[in-house]
Amino acid sequence: MAVRVVAEPGREERMVALPPARGPWTEALYALLSQSACELLPPLPALTADAVLHDDDLQMALYLCYELHYSGVEGVDERYEWDPVVLMLRGALEAVFETALRSIVSGRTGRSVPVGQLLQRLVREDDGPPLSRYLETRGTGRQFREHVVHRSAYQLKEADPHSWAIPRLTGSVKTALVEIQADEYGGGDAEQMHAVLFANTMRGLGLDDRYGAYLHLLPGITLATVNLMSFLGLHRRLRGALVGHLAVFEMTSSIPNRRYGNGLRRLDHGADVTRFYDEHVEADAVHESIAVWDLADGLARAEPALADDVVFGGRALLTLEALWAAHILNAWDRGETSLRGPLHWTAGSRDTA
Repeated sequence: MAVRVVAEPGREERMVALPPARGPWTEALYALLSQSACELLPPLPALTADAVLHDDDLQMALYLCYELHYSGVEGVDERYEWDPVVLMLRGALEAVFETALRSIVSGRTGRSVPVGQLLQRLVREDDGPPLSRYLETRGTGRQFREHVVHRSAYQLKEADPHSWAIPRLTGSVKTALVEIQADEYGGGDAEQMHAVLFANTMRGLGLDDRYGAYLHLLPGITLATVNLMSFLGLHRRLRGALVGHLAVFEMTSSIPNRRYGNGLRRLDHGADVTRFYDEHVEADAVHESIAVWDLADGLARAEPALADDVVFGGRALLTLEALWAAHILNAWDRGETSLRGPLHWTAGSRDTA
């Protein structure tokens, strides 16, 4: 059996042959290395890409595999974070997830324009469902709370998935990422961390702000939007896609957050609830230029081989966000909850509709 190391451009490719096993440790390792991760999956029916991205079971399993890297999981030994069998199962789930993503998301740049300009065009031409406009003008208190619960899977760990890229970048590109992330983490003030501000919003709406409190209510497509970030962040080979994801995230944040804040004010909520959204209107407007040109375009210029990955990350974000928004709006159009069960909140909140 041979281990192949992919060479960087201009460098000699290296290949190492595994020597004969020397005892039970190397035998166990070789047995793991020779097994396909996909063999760990139960038999699955043929699933379309859309079905994979919406699959509650698959996305929850993948989400919990990733959660071992972010937090403790009740009743689970923390050493399972790096357990090889768990990692092989995660790899099998990731293979299905990545195949689904790449079947519906293109990453080709066309090489005709700078990556920063292409990302701007992608955002400008995006015609995803108008979720933020709906909430600004028509959303009820219950619908706003559902939206906040959906977002809690990411916002209570805001910035963490993208921070995986820090040790994987160098030079001015790393500096640009750290500049953005420093603001996300409150610029040195723990009370100004965006995750803390989001928790304040949850409390102001009468919701439980504990990390993971609503995990049982989140559908597969919501988990998929967070799994995308963790998947890109935990694989160095996908650092370009993670950068593209963050850039487009920052580019598409300011206007929706202004609408969310306006909608909450329409429902007579004050600064205790809107502060998170108002902060993002200002912060992400500043971040946008840094994210597009210093970070995403900068990485594509420094490592041209990653240009397509940068674009793939941006397109993947827009694609999954559109599927997620469509799921929510379709449920509301049917007069149903967009969650997997009824949502309860503290009595006495300003609005109950």
